[in-house]
Amino acid sequence: MTRLLFLLTLLSTGVLASSEIVDQPADKAEPGWIDNILDKLGADGGYDSSKLIDFSVLPGPFYNPELSLGVGVSAIGLYQIDENDQVSQTSSLVINGFASINGAVGLTVDNRSFLQEDQWRLYIDGEISDAPDVFYGVGYQQNHQDNNRVDFNHRQFSLRPMLLRRVADSSFIGGGFDFSYAKASDIDPAQSMVDSSLLDSSSSAVGLTLQANYDTRDLVRNPYQGRLLQLDTGWYHPTIGSSDSFQTLSFNYSEYYRLGPRDSVLAWQYKSRFTSGDVPWHMLSTVGGGSALRGYTTGRYRDKQMMMSQVEYRWDLPRRHGLVFWLGAGAVAPSVDEFSSQEILPNAGFGYRFEVKSRVNLRLDMGFGDGESGFYFNVDEAF
Repeated sequence: MTRLLFLLTLLSTGVLASSEIVDQPADKAEPGWIDNILDKLGADGGYDSSKLIDFSVLPGPFYNPELSLGVGVSAIGLYQIDENDQVSQTSSLVINGFASINGAVGLTVDNRSFLQEDQWRLYIDGEISDAPDVFYGVGYQQNHQDNNRVDFNHRQFSLRPMLLRRVADSSFIGGGFDFSYAKASDIDPAQSMVDSSLLDSSSSAVGLTLQANYDTRDLVRNPYQGRLLQLDTGWYHPTIGSSDSFQTLSFNYSEYYRLGPRDSVLAWQYKSRFTSGDVPWHMLSTVGGGSALRGYTTGRYRDKQMMMSQVEYRWDLPRRHGLVFWLGAGAVAPSVDEFSSQEILPNAGFGYRFEVKSRVNLRLDMGFGDGESGFYFNVDEAF
């Protein structure tokens, strides 16, 4: 926490920020040496449309249950594909790299492109990592037992492109594919009684994906208002290269309301993921990590089905700062009719925000779950 307090102290000298996308950074009053450093890193709170991609690069510490203590580096780039396009949102590219003291290394890419006056949207997510992971078996009863922990090293590569076409006002339909490779090594069951043989074989999940959504959010990456209803389906089969045959169905309903001073927002989300067939261990539904019930170890709670909800207040403070507070709950189960009110996972937390580019925030979150907690360093909001 000492590093966190030091970082917040440095950022507290930040300059005034604009709440709207602008062509040039906001005017600065008496910039100090911290302001000059942030400007050199591109973290000026604005967007320079004269650049091909206007990048910011920021390092920061993190601690979470999965990776322990480490350092992350985020590169946030804003760009406009067609300078004459006055309808599309500003496109964005976020590249996150990390390394931690337990030997974890990884790189994630998150691209959002808006094309032809927002008639087309291209989303690309990718990840490559080699990091320690945990397995507590499958299902709440096994997952909830601390002594069921199995440590292993998880090497993975994933790529998920999705192309969407506007079919009506605020409505999009599209398709893509999902490729995910996972390999477990150095499996250490210690005193665990769970069957960890699921981890013995590497797995390639290759699937065709479809998405339909209704999206009235004013900005995809950091909404101040609007609504998202999104349905995703995936079909994975050996005929297209998958190791196993299974299906996925995901639903996301999120709403955002301006509430309070300046650009403060009340946001809430319901999210579910259902699977069927021979689902490999790395494609089971999970909670935890940096966006879904922050504070729980990613991969600890996993099963075929998952439901969760969270509500968050994003308090916009003067200058380029903000605070957030959230409550959430979720559950996993082997089938839809086996969800139990006795197996709900509670969640709460708070966080700090610093605007590095126009409407793009650096996110520092402290989340608490049932007997677990975690500190996260990310870009953009959790949902």
